[in-house]
Amino acid sequence: MLDDLPLFLTVEQAAKVLQLGRSKTYELTVEFDCSAGRSGLPFVWLGKQKRIPRTALIRFMDPDCRRPPAA
Repeated sequence: MLDDLPLFLTVEQAAKVLQLGRSKTYELTVEFDCSAGRSGLPFVWLGKQKRIPRTALIRFMDPDCRRPPAA
């Protein structure tokens, strides 16, 4: 199913996949921007629109990829 997604998703499309609201998904992109990529949902700008790369969305959904490194 994930392979059927477009290479770049709108925030609304990503929200649907994540089963989150649009506002929460936007909030996660702002978190990514404010944390310099350390947390949140990765995105790129395509013109004036935020797009979430499919590969970034898949990594975001993988709990092993989001776990902080052991100290």
